[in-house]
Amino acid sequence: MRLVVAAVVEREDRRLLIGQRRRSDTSALKWEFPGGKVREDEGLEEALARELREELGVTILKSRKIGQVRHRYANTAEELEIHFFAAKIAEKEITPRVFEQIAWVLPKELAEYDFLAANRELIAHLATGKIKAGELLGE
Repeated sequence: MRLVVAAVVEREDRRLLIGQRRRSDTSALKWEFPGGKVREDEGLEEALARELREELGVTILKSRKIGQVRHRYANTAEELEIHFFAAKIAEKEITPRVFEQIAWVLPKELAEYDFLAANRELIAHLATGKIKAGELLGE
């Protein structure tokens, strides 16, 4: 099983940060929350901080786990265990390094984007207000 971390970053205006995978990636042009694979020698939050630094050039100020899901995509034998975190970042401006594009969207707009299947349950919770990332971080 492969451990993966993903961040739900919410701005003051309640918009959430999402990224679109590159055309050359697996699951090309699908949308996802930023994050990635956990290395063998890393804790989950350490991996989250590294992935956001690598993917977006940002620094996490604080984070809190908001859920996890196990998922196996049809094109792979490996099962993923994805740990989702609400995260607050220091930077206001973001430079996407690994995404085709990024977007800041309201929770109710998430359904308009073609997300990776493993994100569906979290997206439903965010869109309905069951999970409010900013509030969980004391924002």
